[in-house]
Amino acid sequence: MLKTYYKYGIIIAISLIAYFLMMKLLGLHEYPVFSIFNAILFGGGIYRAIKTHLRDNPDSKYQDLWQAGFMSGAIATIIFTAFMAIYMYQINSVFATQMLETWHISYNTGVLIMLFSMVLMGFSTSIVCVLTFMQRFKKSWNPQSTVINRN
Repeated sequence: MLKTYYKYGIIIAISLIAYFLMMKLLGLHEYPVFSIFNAILFGGGIYRAIKTHLRDNPDSKYQDLWQAGFMSGAIATIIFTAFMAIYMYQINSVFATQMLETWHISYNTGVLIMLFSMVLMGFSTSIVCVLTFMQRFKKSWNPQSTVINRN
């Protein structure tokens, strides 16, 4: 199970970093509206993590699958936030200031609030995706009904 966490967590993080760098090349990285596609990248990776874990362990319980999905998202969040911290502190130190100016915030918040919001959004997205996908993968507790033929 631990292998699934790391594998898909790293895959999600790499796809998020690649998407951010692509947006940077296009000059669109300063528009927060494009971060909606981060949820699609998270969702795809989490879905594959749950599906892979279920394929490798067909008798998995609900909580095992939930854990596989959430931990993949959590690992991706931590890696992506670390990348963004390096990017905002070392590579482009005015990026956070530019982003916060577009939000029309009048008080000085700095880079830390951006990193904190990334962690919150990443964990929130992971929880929502996992809870959504688990509706498809969970086993039903309902007994099988029999069809009565009334001829």
